[in-house]
Amino acid sequence: MTGAPGEPMSPGRRFRVLLVLGLLAGLGPFTIDLYLPAFPAVKDTFATTDAVVQLTLSATTLGFALGQLVMGPLSDRIGRRVPLLAATSVHAVASVGVAIAPDIATLLALRVVQGFGAAAGTAVAIAMVRDLFGGRRLTTALSRLALVIGIAPIAAPVIGSWLMGVLEWRGLFWVLAAYAVVVIGLQLLVLRETLPAHLRQPSGRVPLRAQYRAVLTDRVFVGVAIIGASIFGGMFAYLSTSSLLLQEVYGFTPGEFGLVFAICSVAVLCGTQSAAAAANRWGAQWVLAVSTALLIVGATLIVVLDLAGAGVPGLVPPLALFALAFGLSMPCVQTLALANHGREAGTAASLLGALNMSIAGLVSPVVGLFRVESAVPMGVIMLACGVLATLSLWLVVRPRQVPPVE
Repeated sequence: MTGAPGEPMSPGRRFRVLLVLGLLAGLGPFTIDLYLPAFPAVKDTFATTDAVVQLTLSATTLGFALGQLVMGPLSDRIGRRVPLLAATSVHAVASVGVAIAPDIATLLALRVVQGFGAAAGTAVAIAMVRDLFGGRRLTTALSRLALVIGIAPIAAPVIGSWLMGVLEWRGLFWVLAAYAVVVIGLQLLVLRETLPAHLRQPSGRVPLRAQYRAVLTDRVFVGVAIIGASIFGGMFAYLSTSSLLLQEVYGFTPGEFGLVFAICSVAVLCGTQSAAAAANRWGAQWVLAVSTALLIVGATLIVVLDLAGAGVPGLVPPLALFALAFGLSMPCVQTLALANHGREAGTAASLLGALNMSIAGLVSPVVGLFRVESAVPMGVIMLACGVLATLSLWLVVRPRQVPPVE
């Protein structure tokens, strides 16, 4: 992508743009995961069951997936800035609504709306990066966003637990509303429209089908989308199990629980920030060849060492290895998915995000079928996700047939 619009930016301007886009990309994961530590308090407030409270997480995931399918293609048609501002405003209003919800039914409905509003942050932010950059700069920029997208689901529950020390559960949603308002202000100050009028998709039903057809008939996109959803599903298996596993099975204190999350967050950070340099040198597809193999190694070690009775020393290092592989994978998935879809960047990014959220939403009830008495069920699901990602890489993407990203 020679002469990409973002190339002439000064380093300071580029940093500010990527910072705001990173905050937008993090809005969704924080919306989904920040209040996980508040589940018991929500249950007590509304005198409901664990299953109903768990539905509030699924409701947000559903809204997030649907929102991406709507906001991505919409941004390809009318530009990025207006849908982004509108959706973030919807998120802010819905967050306030959740904070004052009088009953669990209202909370459930507003969590769907809240997830819908947060969806544009991830899908449109990624599309804006694709509008601005190409080639190696694109990989580097996406690695910065992947840092936020990867760490946010891990860090959000820890931050939520800290906030619960000074706030009741409703206060978490006031924090999310404030987050959205701050991001709206930063959008107005820093972000400009990145999709010129002459590059926008025309309206009408046929062009919309054409947008999806252009993306879904691309073998590389389909393959890396499967990889992205698989590794996201594996990470979500860990996220949805870790609280019970670490605190009830292994007897961790809240501080020790947070430390494990911190270790995995650092591993994701190392992975995302190493991915750009590695992809620029060897190619994103070959970084995925390494990272998907590491997913299998990490998940296999979790199962084998737990069965061997290794306890915590046998659990934390493989978890960190899996998190590192997750971090290595995400920027490469996004780079390969968007490389050939500049005109449909919003549609491509929305499909990636919607598939990730859909798989994540399915993993939680699957994990819930097993009693949390060991790390084995979690590890087996993580292993299955790693195997699926590896098969998709070699059978669908076919690394040797992927041209270099210039």
